[in-house]
Amino acid sequence: MSELAERFETHDPGEKQVAEKIRCDACPVMCYIADGRTGACDRYGNVSGRIVRMDPLTILDHATEAGGAVVPFVAEGEEWDGELVNTGRRFVTAIGAGTTYPDYKPAPFIVSQEVEGVDLVTVVTEGIFSYCGVKVKIDTDRHIGPETATVRAAGEAIGHVTTGEYGSQMLSLGGVHHLTGGSKAEGRATCDALLNLC
Repeated sequence: MSELAERFETHDPGEKQVAEKIRCDACPVMCYIADGRTGACDRYGNVSGRIVRMDPLTILDHATEAGGAVVPFVAEGEEWDGELVNTGRRFVTAIGAGTTYPDYKPAPFIVSQEVEGVDLVTVVTEGIFSYCGVKVKIDTDRHIGPETATVRAAGEAIGHVTTGEYGSQMLSLGGVHHLTGGSKAEGRATCDALLNLC
């Protein structure tokens, strides 16, 4: 076994935890999920001892066939032909089809078609919000704090001061440790700060 593999070898969770929870290996977080609950991503959950994708793939044609509500795709002022979907040709958007970033797993759907002479290939991956972070560039030469100094919002640690670049000061905010690795208050404060900034 390599030194790297030994460093990242998972620990034995113990019989009690194994009996009540199962480990999801859909992403590197490797959550242990209790029955009826979801992992940190809210995309995979434990349903009667099986890991199940909780947000199902939505295909417009299937939704309309099942009587689901659909917003008509027609510009205001244009005449609608009464069809809920374009019955002549489907346009692939890949909304709702994804895999788990940053895994090496291939996208579950790779679709191609030609539209007005242009070849379109749709390959979908998924950016789970629990991994999201931003780098904030502050155009000032003033000292904002030493590298690795904690950046706080609502009293919670949401990031740190990082190495300045091109004469500007830089902050690294968010990331999996602040969004899901700490307390719920820290995760919420981090999420709120990222949403307000971006």
